[in-house]
Amino acid sequence: MNFLVAQLSPQRALYRSIRNLLGFWPGNIRLYEQAFRHRSVAREIRAGVKDSNERLEFLGDAVLGAVIANFLFRKFPYKDEGFLTELRSRMVSRTYLNKLAQKIGIDKLIQYDDSNRLYKSICGDTFEALIGAIYLDKGFRFTEKIILQRIIRFHVDMDELESQDLNFKSKLINWAQRQRKSIVFDAREETGNDRQKLYYVTVLIDNEAKGEGAGFSKKTAEQAASENACALMFSDNALA
Repeated sequence: MNFLVAQLSPQRALYRSIRNLLGFWPGNIRLYEQAFRHRSVAREIRAGVKDSNERLEFLGDAVLGAVIANFLFRKFPYKDEGFLTELRSRMVSRTYLNKLAQKIGIDKLIQYDDSNRLYKSICGDTFEALIGAIYLDKGFRFTEKIILQRIIRFHVDMDELESQDLNFKSKLINWAQRQRKSIVFDAREETGNDRQKLYYVTVLIDNEAKGEGAGFSKKTAEQAASENACALMFSDNALA
């Protein structure tokens, strides 16, 4: 049925793209259209609300985190909480999701306005929005199957991830201590309601802003800000 719908739909190109990338025919194609729609080209559907992929990104982030946490818990039965937390952070880091989205081909489907600025996290954000769309369209178990069997199985090198050191905050702090520089993580703003807050953190090196990041916890925001600061300030081996 979905095949016939896809062939007759004005969005048949998107149907085929998703089928080629992830191996299934979408049900509600509108969810996937929204998943690939960046806020820069989204229209306002009511006061202060746009039909961008940001809400789907929020949902996909939670679904992806739950699937990966369960995957790691079962894959490494004798590893402690610290190891599992660190490896999950590596797998869902914005840098890694950006690369993963490009590897899969998600970046070619994103709708955005590139005339004014470069959106550094657009690929990773869209990846999470796509996960949110699949979840709403197909349910949790189907989404889990896609993540594990179509994405992690074919596109994620677990041995490489284990060997990497992606704790950017620790690396940055250690570097600052060796260089006798002051380092401050300034949580300058938070938005949202009491149940879900979005934190913004700026890394200050000797009172100079070097990186900014956002996340749904201060720890995540600090890690993102540290990652951006490292990318701005250093080559890959400069913190060693």
